[in-house]
Amino acid sequence: MGLAALWLLAGVLAVRQAAAVLRLPPDERLTDLETWIGEEGVLHVRGSLYDGDSFTGTPFSGLVLKPLTRAAEQSLGVAWTFGTLLLVVILGLVVARALPGPISRRTSLIAAPLAISLLVLSLPVRNTFTLGQTSIIPVLLVVLTVLPRTSGRQAGVLIGVAAALQPALLLFAVVLWLIDRRRAAALAGATFAVCTALAWAAMPHDSWTYWGHHIGGAGLGAPADSLSNQSLHGLLLRIGLEGPVELALLAVLAVAVAVIGLRRAVHYAKDGQLLLGAAITGSVALAVSPTSWQHQQLWILLAVVGRVGRRGSDRLVWPVLVVLAMSLSRTALLPDIEILGHIGYNAPLLAALAAACVVPFHSRASPRWDEPEPTPVADPAKSRYAWVPLLRFLKRPLSRPNLMLELMLIRVGYFAYSWIRAHAPDERSVAEGHGDQVLTLERWLHIDIEHWFNAIVADTSWLKHFMNWYYSTFHFLIPLSLLAWLYLRRPATYRWARTPLAFATMLALVGFWLYPLAPPRLMGLGYVDTAHGPQDLNNPDFGALTKLSNQYAAMPSLHVGWSLWCGVVIAIVAPYMWAKVLGILYPLLTTAVIVGTANHYVLDAVGGAAIVSAGFGLQYVLLGVGKRPREEAPPLSAAMGAAMARARGLVRQRGGGHDDAEPVDAESAGKDRSDAADEPPKGGQARVERHDQRV
Repeated sequence: MGLAALWLLAGVLAVRQAAAVLRLPPDERLTDLETWIGEEGVLHVRGSLYDGDSFTGTPFSGLVLKPLTRAAEQSLGVAWTFGTLLLVVILGLVVARALPGPISRRTSLIAAPLAISLLVLSLPVRNTFTLGQTSIIPVLLVVLTVLPRTSGRQAGVLIGVAAALQPALLLFAVVLWLIDRRRAAALAGATFAVCTALAWAAMPHDSWTYWGHHIGGAGLGAPADSLSNQSLHGLLLRIGLEGPVELALLAVLAVAVAVIGLRRAVHYAKDGQLLLGAAITGSVALAVSPTSWQHQQLWILLAVVGRVGRRGSDRLVWPVLVVLAMSLSRTALLPDIEILGHIGYNAPLLAALAAACVVPFHSRASPRWDEPEPTPVADPAKSRYAWVPLLRFLKRPLSRPNLMLELMLIRVGYFAYSWIRAHAPDERSVAEGHGDQVLTLERWLHIDIEHWFNAIVADTSWLKHFMNWYYSTFHFLIPLSLLAWLYLRRPATYRWARTPLAFATMLALVGFWLYPLAPPRLMGLGYVDTAHGPQDLNNPDFGALTKLSNQYAAMPSLHVGWSLWCGVVIAIVAPYMWAKVLGILYPLLTTAVIVGTANHYVLDAVGGAAIVSAGFGLQYVLLGVGKRPREEAPPLSAAMGAAMARARGLVRQRGGGHDDAEPVDAESAGKDRSDAADEPPKGGQARVERHDQRV
């Protein structure tokens, strides 16, 4: 069932991508394909291919791909689009077949649909579809060489043709030479030379322009310092270097990356990880090439096949990081902060450099290749009620999760929340109509205190400034600080607490979408917006505020929802009564602030409390997790165990230890403490599984 769902997902994503291209008007579809089929394209050009600097391929690609572009010209790109889709599917199947073994049967079954899905979602493939590029062809030619049944002669020819289409891929011939497949390397070089000579004979002027004037394509297409050029050359130009200084530094960096990267590629190729070696070599080619456009960056995504991490929970960090970098925009990856913005703009290049030179992938001989250190888990929860649909197959981790993975998921989750909130329906008449409904219901319930309380806040200077500061500061500060404290000091509680928070936030997004609601400050009924100042209600954009968020996403109030979650967690985990009281008061004070500043109705606060209650309820219904889990006492370190052993020895010497008592060493002391920590808690709680504990 799960396998069928994965294949269905892969098919839906592939068809959706093709449909997204074909729905575009003909003049906006496959824009780069105009360099082939346009009036001045390859098919019709009478002068040089490079007169307009729009065609960036090699002369050989211009020579051999003309027959393929005939199909694009004759069918307005339909055949071209589906041909590209077919190449993506073939590449996914080849990648799944080329995974380094041994792999489990489950992995072999899900590898193909998962690979196709990731390829279709990646920015390089989406860019290739949209622009009508041919960059998947050289990648597929090279990846075919890592299949078990590909002979050395076939590998040499395939790599030579790929290098003739994209010269930087000639680095694969170097790798072949270094892994002692020298005949294949020589054949790759010879094939490259023959293809280039053939193009030179057919188009001597174009060949001279490409290899002489542009030195392998440098200077063609977009400016080299544009963000789309994810190479070391583009990075150095973007930071302000130019001229001889930039070229000298580029030469040093390119040589260093090539030496380190190719040595690593050779190591993993000899280790039997041919696909990883190919991904590393391709990443090196992207970094050292003068230009590396987005549609050429597929090599980075292939590096997810490398295994990294000592613990089982660490294994997902590198694949998730690469998939996010190659699938999401800069604004989705990192907050819009200047320093982080530079990292986001150059994320593909940084990922390529990490894959090529930094990430310590496991070798197949490593004991961690198949058996990472296990994560302490609890057995699936058991409910007293048969109607509760628990996920009975789920074993809950009890250790601290990987910090990098948590930060990435939090960032992407918040971006998704912001995007959905910003794109929720925001028609003014509908939102104001819902506002009238809320006010009518509050009058019937006799809780319509918004206008009265807002007037008091607006007329009291110190109260207005305090509430404005509170509204803009505490909404993110308190939840993030509490999550950080739980992560550091109460890891099991952190896992227990974050799940209902995520559920509550998702339920809030549903509310924003289904029930757009104008807050009191935008109803035109005399409310004073103390936080943002007067608003022009005749302008449906409401000025700069709409750049921040959807102004009609008031129901439910996440200010109250998140603060109530904080209050519940603090009241449960805080060791002192005064802290518990502050936790209880926090959501009450937040409710007063959102009403006093005219940003929410009283019923919005009720909605916020409802989604948090539903979040905790969903956690119990799905996972059977109700009470906060008991934190485990960590095992003693070796140094602490040794100190305790010395202390016990002193006690024996000073008074009263038996002479024939067995000495206590650090290992046994730590083990005793560790064993005590491993004992299951009383009261029928779940048994905790532990394996291979190290002191």
